[in-house]
Amino acid sequence: MLNVAVKAARAAGAIINRAALDVEAVRVSQKQVNDFVTEVDHASERAIIDTLLEAYPGHGFLAEESGQTRGNKDSDFIWIIDPLDGTTNFIHGFPVYCVSIALAVRGKIEQAVIYDPTRNDLFTASKGRGAFLNDRRIRVSKRTRLQECLISTGFPFRKGDNFPLYLQMMGEVMQRTASCAARCGRGLAYVAAGFSDGFFETGLQPWDVAAGSLLVTEAGGLVGNFTGEADFLHQKECVAGAPRVYGQLVSLLSKYSKFASAGEKAAVRQKLAQPQAGQAVDEAADDARAAAEQGREAAAPAAEPTEPPRADDAPF
Repeated sequence: MLNVAVKAARAAGAIINRAALDVEAVRVSQKQVNDFVTEVDHASERAIIDTLLEAYPGHGFLAEESGQTRGNKDSDFIWIIDPLDGTTNFIHGFPVYCVSIALAVRGKIEQAVIYDPTRNDLFTASKGRGAFLNDRRIRVSKRTRLQECLISTGFPFRKGDNFPLYLQMMGEVMQRTASCAARCGRGLAYVAAGFSDGFFETGLQPWDVAAGSLLVTEAGGLVGNFTGEADFLHQKECVAGAPRVYGQLVSLLSKYSKFASAGEKAAVRQKLAQPQAGQAVDEAADDARAAAEQGREAAAPAAEPTEPPRADDAPF
């Protein structure tokens, strides 16, 4: 099954690489604000599903563009597919994107492939058999102190995303780490390879995290939702990392989870309101200073006109 998934990912990668030679000619449409889809996404997805269906005609599919319209949606074997993770990067000619394929068997991820066609990097994992990058075994990083870690994340960009909440979350993490890096379609794969030490993001779909999550766990890491629960695939929030880093991230992020307690959610809302209240005070003070300045200008006596010098006062 893994070999067939690799074959499907490489077929999609070939389509993407050909299209990347002339990105300006690619037709682009918009699913919603800042969320794009191209003819390349659709062609890549068809190539993946056709390859998998040829080998496993009874399997089902959950794909980003076509959903569950192909295959047997009631099968115990469901392939979860993102044909081009990083479409916005692709249409801008920024060569950071990937193909992601995972196989869920009765709801549990058992096979995973993430393929980067620009670098020809192939990440693979099978349940219980480890994770690999180009046939080399990979492990999560050995760092344990959060202040030494590089944490990757993805920024909210869709309409309806709670950007102030995300900034607060990111502030919590950034002040305690060496740095934060933007996720570029391979955040979880890079955690598995030890290139970054941890990862967190909200607003995620199953095809965004399915393959990467198996890579992380097979590389010795942990992955779950913000409260540390392992059943995260459909919960739109994900945190991952080496075990000790993962625990520290969960302790920072758990209060931002939709599964946090009512008290934790109230504390977060209160903290979010504080900067707004402070801003209102600052604006009121600015208005008061401006009004006072206008009052002083109005009360100041008019300057007496200066007489021009007389001719006999002119110096020799």
